[in-house]
Amino acid sequence: MESKVSPNLSENALKVLEKRYLGKDEHGVVQENPEQMFRRIADAIAGTNSQPSEREFLSEEYYRFMASMDFLPNSPTLMNAGRPLGQLSACFVLPVGDSMPEIFDTVKATALIHQTGGGTGFSFSRLRPKGAIVRSTGGQASGPVSFMKVINASTDAIKQGGTRRGANMGILRVDHPDILEFVDCKMDLSQVTNFNISVAITDAFMSALKSDGEYDLIAPNDGKVVGKLSARMVFDKIAHNAWANGEPGLFFIDTANRQNPTPSRWTYEATNPCGEQVLGPYESCNLGSINLERHVKQSANGRSEVDWDKLSRSVYLGTRFLDNVVDANRFPIPELATVNQGTRRIGLGIMGFARMLMMLEIPYDSEEGLDMAEKVMSFIREESERTSQDLAKVHGPFPYFEGVGTRKRNSHLLTIAPTGTISMIADTSSGCEPEFSIIWYKNVMDGTHLPYTLELFTRVAEREGFMVPGLAEKIVENHGSCRGLQEVPEKWQKVFATAHDVGAEWHVRMQAAFQKYIDAAVSKTINLSQEATIEDVEKSYLLAYDLGCKGITVYRDGSRHNQVLNLGTNAAEKTSGRDLKWGERRVPLDISRGVRAKIKGKSGKSYVHLYFDEEDRPAEIFVTPAADHRERESAILFGRLGSMALQFGAPIEEVIGQFIKSHEEAGTLGSDPYSIAKAIGMILSREGGSGSGKGLSIEVACPSCTGKVAFLEGCLKCVGGEKGGACGWSQC
Repeated sequence: MESKVSPNLSENALKVLEKRYLGKDEHGVVQENPEQMFRRIADAIAGTNSQPSEREFLSEEYYRFMASMDFLPNSPTLMNAGRPLGQLSACFVLPVGDSMPEIFDTVKATALIHQTGGGTGFSFSRLRPKGAIVRSTGGQASGPVSFMKVINASTDAIKQGGTRRGANMGILRVDHPDILEFVDCKMDLSQVTNFNISVAITDAFMSALKSDGEYDLIAPNDGKVVGKLSARMVFDKIAHNAWANGEPGLFFIDTANRQNPTPSRWTYEATNPCGEQVLGPYESCNLGSINLERHVKQSANGRSEVDWDKLSRSVYLGTRFLDNVVDANRFPIPELATVNQGTRRIGLGIMGFARMLMMLEIPYDSEEGLDMAEKVMSFIREESERTSQDLAKVHGPFPYFEGVGTRKRNSHLLTIAPTGTISMIADTSSGCEPEFSIIWYKNVMDGTHLPYTLELFTRVAEREGFMVPGLAEKIVENHGSCRGLQEVPEKWQKVFATAHDVGAEWHVRMQAAFQKYIDAAVSKTINLSQEATIEDVEKSYLLAYDLGCKGITVYRDGSRHNQVLNLGTNAAEKTSGRDLKWGERRVPLDISRGVRAKIKGKSGKSYVHLYFDEEDRPAEIFVTPAADHRERESAILFGRLGSMALQFGAPIEEVIGQFIKSHEEAGTLGSDPYSIAKAIGMILSREGGSGSGKGLSIEVACPSCTGKVAFLEGCLKCVGGEKGGACGWSQC
């Protein structure tokens, strides 16, 4: 019997589904509607049950569960359930052994996983350090970072083949002899572009840090101590780099292993690309999230309250659904299937937490907000444990069960995973993050852009009488926040918190509140203001460790200014180039000064010269590519055509923006010519000029829709912009 429940989706959600999830024919024409998609998924997942009556019942329940937006599984399940590929997991960890055969077995497995839409995490801590003697050849080892670049290149090849971009996490123990090289490997953002990186921090390191002492560096190939480093120096370097560009993150490896339910099989060494899944070798996780915004009801007195009965039912269904995913899953290599069945790990999480708090009139950054996080997650924990224990009574515990903890069907139950795309489909806030903004721009039919305000905020503002003319524009100018605006009562300023309203300490404490009841970990970004200091980063790290978090990612607003994905200008300072009509060339051209930048690209050292005219406006671009530059003609042509465009009145941000866009579309963001465009952007941000280019700010933009990109839930995600809402793109 077909369900009468029909998905009620926003316009933006439909666009995301059509672009990424709905079935298409060989010509790319959509052949599936949302109702058919949810039916396909429900039938496939329920189909793993042996009893026909149970299959029919669960299929209907699963369909209603998803179509109502009460729950959504992760992207691979939405894409692949009920289809020939059938790979349903979002994240994997692969082992990296200290031999060429082992390393290239991992490269092959990585490529196969990326083809199916999965992300991969690796620990490079078992690789011998750079310069160590390789006995079989008598040569010297090239070290962990060099092999990260091998996997990075493999990911590029898969991406260029037209497949969904693969995401990787690279982890190195803090006591590895090559730790300093590793910490610095992402300071040039044109290198290892397909990796996030984290340092595995040990308790011994933290003890040395707190006593201002040194700690041992240990060669993994023989276990010998080969040196010592100042813990404070290493900690400062990590914090400085994270302050500068958001990486590396920290993975508290000993904290994670204290909660390992299968200690005789493996020691945890790595996580998935967003940091919330601590996985053993060849282990994967099947993820899904309950929409908390849909679990709030009106009480008898008219106030909003949590619908605990509904939430109980949703936790039961979510746990059953994800346990069925374990059996429905198809993997590209047999090792993954074996381990997945052995642990039967699932990751039930949440989204819409920020919206729930808003409905309950609770500020995110408050003790009451922390209490609600603990109350909700402890409830979910209890209900999910009960369901998994009941399943174990019928089917037995997970095969790798070693007697640690209660007899459950699943080794792990809960997580807070990134929900960037599925929260867009459900039209709610991401994971446990605060709202990024309460207002954004949306296209209308005549090509203009109108501000689109969070519906919940609009309802409250109209009810309370503070939706006054011009408020939307003021919120936009206030970085999407209502805090500090006199038109908005103080109570509602607090309730409608955005990510950058929330102080770093509150971000960390909120992560820790969720972690308290979660057996996996929490994907969350500690957002810092642009004015934050390196000391602020260090305080966040120490607090996260002391509160029992398993990892932490910080991101200082605007810190990735040198990752030129798109160029924007401050509206007040944006000019039309040289006050020339398009096509009118300025002659004669007098050059007053020039600036040179050196670029270390894949092919060696190249140089970019940017010359300014007598009015200090960018006028000419000269490029001297490296002798072995792979695309010399492209690099030189960019300089020549760029100069011509500038002399005919084109704003330089438009010139560079078009060049960058061509590389986005071609999937070559790490190429040598792309690095040249990046260098020009850095010159402009540093040198300015009185004409076009003055005040130029370098912003990360979505490579799919050019909307604004924010660092949320551990990775870059599209949050929309002047061309409309978020499109669903995520770096992870």
